[in-house]
Amino acid sequence: MLYALGIIVSYLLGSIPMGLLLTRVAGKGDLRKVGSGNIGATNVMRVGGLKLAGITWLLDMLKSIIAVFIGYFIAGWDFGAWCGFVSIIGHCYPIWLKFRGGKGISSLFGVLLAISPLTFIVCGIEWLIVALSSGYSSLGAIVVFCLLPIFGFFMSWHIGLPFLAISLLCLWRHRENIYRLVAGTESKIQWKWKK
Repeated sequence: MLYALGIIVSYLLGSIPMGLLLTRVAGKGDLRKVGSGNIGATNVMRVGGLKLAGITWLLDMLKSIIAVFIGYFIAGWDFGAWCGFVSIIGHCYPIWLKFRGGKGISSLFGVLLAISPLTFIVCGIEWLIVALSSGYSSLGAIVVFCLLPIFGFFMSWHIGLPFLAISLLCLWRHRENIYRLVAGTESKIQWKWKK
């Protein structure tokens, strides 16, 4: 019963559309109707600036951090990692928005911070280096997705399996970005503190 409750709560936590709520409160309109239409931090930056995007990123991370610790208190870190995965599913496919959500990168970093701060730091540095040098946020994220299972299985196969699941989910959510990167039509980051 506790396992099922942990999974359900993790999904519902992940489903909270932080970007959509914050941009509405900030008077930026419906995030789904501007920019890329995505509810994640990258689109928030396009319409609300870097500060609002940063707050969105932190809150999206917090959802998954809480989910991981819920799982941890129920059955340890292994189940915590799976609850983190479920929270990312909620972020990507929120029940409140007809299952049309973000792409999971900020929530993924929340899972990493909760389970392995060192992996969080390494992946964060990698994302910054690739994103800043190439100008493509999505490229930095895709490299993170590819590294994630390696780090997970290095810790243990119990962590490696949910990390692999997270990686595959996030790669699937970024499939259009991958197509655009290959075609050379992907949009570059526009760093704007205010909008």
